Amino acid sequence: MRSLEELAKIREEAIKKVDIRGMKEGTRIVVGMATCGISAGARPVLMALLEEAKVRNLTDVVVSQTGCIGVCRLEPIVEVYRPGEEKVTYIEMTPEKAKKVIAEHIVNGKVVDEYTIGAAE
Repeated sequence: MRSLEELAKIREEAIKKVDIRGMKEGTRIVVGMATCGISAGARPVLMALLEEAKVRNLTDVVVSQTGCIGVCRLEPIVEVYRPGEEKVTYIEMTPEKAKKVIAEHIVNGKVVDEYTIGAAE
């Protein structure tokens, strides 16, 4: 059995997660974390995105994970959703590329074209 303090802390964390899911404004960054993504290196990419967002104190940015995005050969894949803009899909990501996406796309509003799925086709 857990203590009341532990249960209260778990409850607060769960409420915060629900609040994040309900967030309508701001930027949402989604990392494909199915088996294909993880085997291609999605976990370090996810961690780099989280760390860079935290270092830059980006409070209106949510970094989350999803299952297979559908183009396994191009994993790790990161999708960026910004209000009023089309979704941008970044492919073959690395932690270094992820940090650059945060700096240029998320902070400065300039899509890193050379990392996008459009550049590969």
